[in-house]
Amino acid sequence: MLLWSTYFYSYEATINSYTYKEAGVDIDAGAALVEEIKPLAASTHRPGVAGGLGGFAGIFDLKAAGFNDPLLLAANDGVGTKLKIAIEAGIHDTVGIDLVAMCVNDLVVQGAEPLFFLDYFATGKLEVAAGRDIVAGIAEGCRQAGCALLGGETAEMPGMYAGNDYDLAGFAVGAVEREALLTGDQVSDGDVILGLSSNGLHSNGFSLVRRLVDDFALAYDKASPFDDSRSLADALLCPTRIYVNSCLAAIASGKVKAMAHITGGGFIENIPRVLPNGAIAKIDGGTWQPPKVFPWLSGLGGIHAQEMAKTFNCGIGMIVVTTRDDAGLVSDVLREQGETVHLIGHIEQAMGEEKSAMVEGLVF
Repeated sequence: MLLWSTYFYSYEATINSYTYKEAGVDIDAGAALVEEIKPLAASTHRPGVAGGLGGFAGIFDLKAAGFNDPLLLAANDGVGTKLKIAIEAGIHDTVGIDLVAMCVNDLVVQGAEPLFFLDYFATGKLEVAAGRDIVAGIAEGCRQAGCALLGGETAEMPGMYAGNDYDLAGFAVGAVEREALLTGDQVSDGDVILGLSSNGLHSNGFSLVRRLVDDFALAYDKASPFDDSRSLADALLCPTRIYVNSCLAAIASGKVKAMAHITGGGFIENIPRVLPNGAIAKIDGGTWQPPKVFPWLSGLGGIHAQEMAKTFNCGIGMIVVTTRDDAGLVSDVLREQGETVHLIGHIEQAMGEEKSAMVEGLVF
């Protein structure tokens, strides 16, 4: 027995002492990041939050938030390949806003007030400064949406992501009183469609955008071809507009029948999602002026108007359906909340069950 023990310890002394850090995962960096983001999460505190970061799960008290008979709504999304531009340009403080926006804008269209948000941040190598910038953007998005950053997960996974690559996913939960849920079932013939201006591309269509940048040998650190006051990266990374406060104010007027977030799929795919069977949304593309990024993309890639309308928001990030008589009141409420509002179309009733959206007159 003594001989075996001597041999065993001698053998152990000859092999490497492996550590998790040498394998690419730095637990200390993860702990440092948590300390950095605790005050960011605390800055998003709102009624209903119970506890702080550090537990195994976040806690939210619906009664403390003021709800009586709520329905819970949940949405999750990511930022897509817009992240590739952020990574290449080393600009990390806006994509977190995009992450929150893509989730909370989906909640509010059904009348829900966003309550809390959770993020998932995965990377090949955790850089604390970049991680803090990312979470700072998430916290800013949460503040804009009035929801709490209740928790999240940071995963360092060498071999899964190359170099400094990372990915983000977000999860938002909201609530609406049962009788206030927006389903679109009240939309009818003759209703009008209001469009709320976007900040630009928001977070959709970036695989096509990046393809054009590569094919035409453009550089992200050079002046933007459509806005020479900033770099191409800065112009393309303009964060998604968060419509929560303005839309909740419009909903509170009692005059909103439906809303649609114009995200992936553009007008063509998103508007029918909130229409009853047989309804057709007719959009007049000549009723607003798209931001300069859209005609630039259309011209650079020879992209036809209909392809633009089903790929990008083309300058309209959210639509609101109301009656023609109430359109003025709803528009005033939205403008008071800082929105630029356009009357962009109307609803027609078809004979069949099919629902659709048509865009005419869109010119770049």
